[in-house]
Amino acid sequence: MNITPVGPQPSRLTCPSCHASIVTRIETKATTKTHVIALVLCLFLCWPCICIPYCVDSCKNSDHYCPNCNAYLGTYQR
Repeated sequence: MNITPVGPQPSRLTCPSCHASIVTRIETKATTKTHVIALVLCLFLCWPCICIPYCVDSCKNSDHYCPNCNAYLGTYQR
């Protein structure tokens, strides 16, 4: 499988699986880095702040998928 270079926002490209011209569908996912940021906020600030990294997309990776065939196209890692 050929992984396509993608950015943090939906990307316009041709899907390598179904060959359609698409704008990618994004799913954001928390990573180890997201959990570490939440832990640091909990330890040094106050515990209600731990939800911030889970609510902000800039603290999570962006997985790109084709909206037509649901093929995985790549991940933008933060």
